[in-house]
Amino acid sequence: MRGIFQYAASAVLFAFAAGCASMSQPTARVDIDAGTTPLPPYSGPKARIAIAEFEIKAAKAHRSIGTGLREMLITSLVNSNRFSVMERQALQAAMQEQELAASGAASPGGVKRGAIKTADLIVTAAVTEFEPRSVGGGSAVGAGGSIGSVILGGIIAGSMNKAHMALDIRVIDASTSEILSATRVQGKASDFAGGFGVAIFGEGALGTGLSGYAKTPMEKAIRVCIIEAVKYIAQTVPANYFKY
Repeated sequence: MRGIFQYAASAVLFAFAAGCASMSQPTARVDIDAGTTPLPPYSGPKARIAIAEFEIKAAKAHRSIGTGLREMLITSLVNSNRFSVMERQALQAAMQEQELAASGAASPGGVKRGAIKTADLIVTAAVTEFEPRSVGGGSAVGAGGSIGSVILGGIIAGSMNKAHMALDIRVIDASTSEILSATRVQGKASDFAGGFGVAIFGEGALGTGLSGYAKTPMEKAIRVCIIEAVKYIAQTVPANYFKY
């Protein structure tokens, strides 16, 4: 029986040491959760799409995060190589440049009127759930604690930090205002507070207003949401919109 207790204690200590070792290793990119994989490469025709301002409906979400989430979604849609994204946030500046060119005050051969492209599709998104941190249960074995008759030196302790986010996505025909598809995508992540860290995946910086969540479970939840949103949009847009 004593041998069994010694084996169990050794296993716990080994797990603790392994956890500490993994904490010391820098993580630039890690495996994506099962079921959360990016889209495969694509080189066909594109659809023209515009992204509306994000609505913030979740109680714990600050309005400023909407800009950052929109930036991340636009970047991911462009990088998917499936969409030409029409940037309406810069439309006023583009029209001012056209007016300047038409006034005769600018050198010839510059910006021309009537060249602004229109989007066939509009994507709207609302942040309906946003939980940066909820604390779950944990366990601890402190100095002087024991398993059977074996004394353990060291501490294995921590509570589970959990993060959760959800977006309601709609894809709308810009000509008819018909909703072509709608869904809810979500991202979840967790780690052990004060001990085991969270594996973060994805490329590119977090968007405006989101830097405070860097290297936390919330960053992973955000990136999962964006990946799932891009997948949903790409897979539900009818084939006839991919024509450019």
